[in-house]
Amino acid sequence: MSENLDEAGPDPIDVAVGHRIRVRRKWLGISQSNLAEHLGVSFQQVQKYERGANRTSASMLVRIAEKLETTVAELVGENDRPSGDESLFEKLAVPGAVQLLEAFASVQQPSLRTAILNLTRSLIEETEEPAPKRAR
Repeated sequence: MSENLDEAGPDPIDVAVGHRIRVRRKWLGISQSNLAEHLGVSFQQVQKYERGANRTSASMLVRIAEKLETTVAELVGENDRPSGDESLFEKLAVPGAVQLLEAFASVQQPSLRTAILNLTRSLIEETEEPAPKRAR
């Protein structure tokens, strides 16, 4: 193999593992600093793991899985979970998503929940208006 992998950027597998670590950590409300302390590394190192910039060793994956209350198989994508769940976890990893869901779930009135959904959808539609066409 003549290609230098370092020049090609992070391996897609390392990026995917890092993404799963990040999603799970955020889902549990664990900070990068808290995870780093458990692992005996800096929070910057956790950032590198999550970006896939640094490969995560097997021993480190075991420690991460322990802290994140999951399995190594889950973190490396060797599970039987349908891919739809992965999409849900990705959405929940968006900053503020869990807090928004918690707030929404606390609304008791169905009509108020419907109003919140309608407001959210209208705000999204407003921001998705097509850009004006440029003259050629």
